[in-house]
Amino acid sequence: MIENNETIDEFLARHTDEVEEAVRKAAALEIMPRWRRLAAHEVDEKAGPHDLVTDADRKAELYLTEILAALLPGSVVVGEEAVHDNPASYEAIRGEAPVWIIDPVDGTRQFVHGDPGFCTLVALAQHGVVHASWTYAPADDRLATAVRGRGAFLNGERLYAGPPEPGHDLRVATSHPDYTTDEQKQVLLGLRAPGVAPRSCGSAGLEYLAVAQGESDATAFSWEAAWDHAAGILLVEEAGGTHLTRSGEPFRITGGNELPFTAARDAATARQVVALLSGGA
Repeated sequence: MIENNETIDEFLARHTDEVEEAVRKAAALEIMPRWRRLAAHEVDEKAGPHDLVTDADRKAELYLTEILAALLPGSVVVGEEAVHDNPASYEAIRGEAPVWIIDPVDGTRQFVHGDPGFCTLVALAQHGVVHASWTYAPADDRLATAVRGRGAFLNGERLYAGPPEPGHDLRVATSHPDYTTDEQKQVLLGLRAPGVAPRSCGSAGLEYLAVAQGESDATAFSWEAAWDHAAGILLVEEAGGTHLTRSGEPFRITGGNELPFTAARDAATARQVVALLSGGA
């Protein structure tokens, strides 16, 4: 817990291992025992058939909320499922207190279908700045972490995104058609250009990890929910990448962004994607 006038950076220097342990335990206790074993009554729809929630989502979020709030007294939690129940709680992201931003199962549709492409996302932010993030893919035990100014790591190995390889089409993961409006679909059509290979995204958290690893070149996302993006944008930044909205400004977890936006391996790629999304060449 924060002692005296300890800063978030000082807190992180002492407690990142405890956050990692909490993320791993949430997956071990509440998520993986239900993977490929979900009963029908453990899966519900929220806004529609493409917006699913499971008992794993709910219980993992409750577990993480209790542990993380106790670890950092005075902090608040913004979790996807809690916000669904109480939308006003999302406003804590814009408040003064340190905020834990949680997506207990990012890629719920994949989780429900027994696919390994899901992860747990946790970020710690304050005043709109993400200070640390944890991206855990429990099906293959991959943990990516980032602390602002200290780099990005995957299972302890430093991540460097690096520039895309010259002469190859840009690999860009885009918002899935099931989650986009007709207007957003039209904007995303700008990526159907020579030298670009767009595809629909899976778990947002794992798409950010792919960019940080240099396995994908960029993303193009059309929604703002902080639990999907906070962990990933810091991971990409600390791996040497960047993120831009269509206005040419960095993505803000507090909202009000001109969408879609991109996270990319380097600044040149980010500018190219934004130009295409804005109708440029």
